[in-house]
Amino acid sequence: MKRGLLFAALLIPVLAADAAELKPAAIFSDHMVLQRDKVVPLWGWADPGEEVTIEFAGQKKVAKADALGRWSARLDPMPASAEGRKLMIRGSIGDRQTAIEDVLVGEVWLGSGQSNMAMSVGRARDFELEKAAADLPLIRMFKEESAAARAPQADGKGQWAVCSPDTVGGFSATLYFMGRELHRALKVPVGLINSSVGGTPIEQWVAEEAQDGVAELKAAAAAQAKAESEFDVAKAKQGYEKAVVRWKEQAAAAKAAGKAIPRRPRDPVAQRERKGGRGGLFNGKIAPLIPCAIRGAVWYQGEANSHPGKGLLYRYQLPLLVTDWRARWGEEFPFAWVQLPNFGREGEDWMLVREAMLKTLRLPKTGMAITIDIGETKDIHPKNKQDVGKRLALWALGTVYGQKVPATSGPLPAGHDLRGSEIAVSFAHCDGGLQAKGGELKGFAIVGEDRRWKPARAKIEGDKVIVSCAEVPRPVAVRYAWATDPECNLYNGAGLPASPFRTDDWPAAEAPEAR
Repeated sequence: MKRGLLFAALLIPVLAADAAELKPAAIFSDHMVLQRDKVVPLWGWADPGEEVTIEFAGQKKVAKADALGRWSARLDPMPASAEGRKLMIRGSIGDRQTAIEDVLVGEVWLGSGQSNMAMSVGRARDFELEKAAADLPLIRMFKEESAAARAPQADGKGQWAVCSPDTVGGFSATLYFMGRELHRALKVPVGLINSSVGGTPIEQWVAEEAQDGVAELKAAAAAQAKAESEFDVAKAKQGYEKAVVRWKEQAAAAKAAGKAIPRRPRDPVAQRERKGGRGGLFNGKIAPLIPCAIRGAVWYQGEANSHPGKGLLYRYQLPLLVTDWRARWGEEFPFAWVQLPNFGREGEDWMLVREAMLKTLRLPKTGMAITIDIGETKDIHPKNKQDVGKRLALWALGTVYGQKVPATSGPLPAGHDLRGSEIAVSFAHCDGGLQAKGGELKGFAIVGEDRRWKPARAKIEGDKVIVSCAEVPRPVAVRYAWATDPECNLYNGAGLPASPFRTDDWPAAEAPEAR
């Protein structure tokens, strides 16, 4: 924990809050949920040298503001509590004080990523039904609304919302549906922190200096720096204004003809500022949350890193994000992500990002919700976020909380053996037995030394799948669901799908998609 506090301290001086104001960090506000059974760091600002007293749930802690006016304190571990209590912060100068109302203690999870994490319940499947069932005041969500920044920020921006039919429409759908399952199973308050921005690549969510330490990312970093330096703001604005004029003409013509109105052009300058460059979203939307006590984190991103030529880097970027965030918090907290679903995007990078997600499970205390069966071919924002949340919750309940659940994952490849004309693939997480949903197994392809992929026959034998093809008498590799939008149907007995995988590591140019 000391290491995490040191990292946080290094972040704070970049932009201190108004030292004359007695205030806590934005994450500590009305209706918040504090993490149970762990030390809870609290921090904020006052006059330099001012003594600050924090009182909550029978605890009284005293802190002293440093030369920059920042104070910090740590509450002792507390059991869960659904009682809305007051947290008092008092300064030693005059009679000033701040009261944080309706504070609960329970389980706190951080959710981050791009548009599929940001996607709200209001845009998810069956919203009216979900809205009617959302009278759940012990579930709260904090939306981090701060912007990207060039340097790590001391404080963020946002507020906690209590879950109700009136508020749930604005909650992150993936986080909410996960949190609802946790709340139902654990019977404690659940706090959800949503820090996400649509259309953003992973390199904007990892501290720049952390990326600089990875040799495999140096070429990409140099290319990005070059693009940043060559970006002509005036030229971009001029081009955007001309594009808007053309769009207005096209929109008017389409409307007159009764046709669909084309999408309005995006402002490249605004897009650039919103994303903030390499590390910009870490600086603006993650750094202000460190070292807030959380149980763990979940990540839903990868779409923006699946464009041609980018997918291979994800095998370095995702592990780096996990390990760097953990280092800055000073804790190896549980971390899970959502594997990219089926979607009709061209090229192999979509699969390479999926593969990187699978391989990152080598890190301890990690998990993955496999969603190869609940995407939408023509929509990069699939509406079924209920099952996404349930699958994340199954992992958390089974591995983080030690509860008995049907399964914590769908089947994952666990090795393979060459058996003459067959390849036997072993699987982990076969809970309830491997099953072919809806008939014979689909989605397997096999190849010989000629590297000409052929559709394969596959059969289940216990925790293995035996793959063969009469046209490939001496197979050397096998793939499953290796396509952006594959036909595949391998599940376990708990109804969770198997992850796409391959046993080869050939460059994309040498291995066309196997459907």
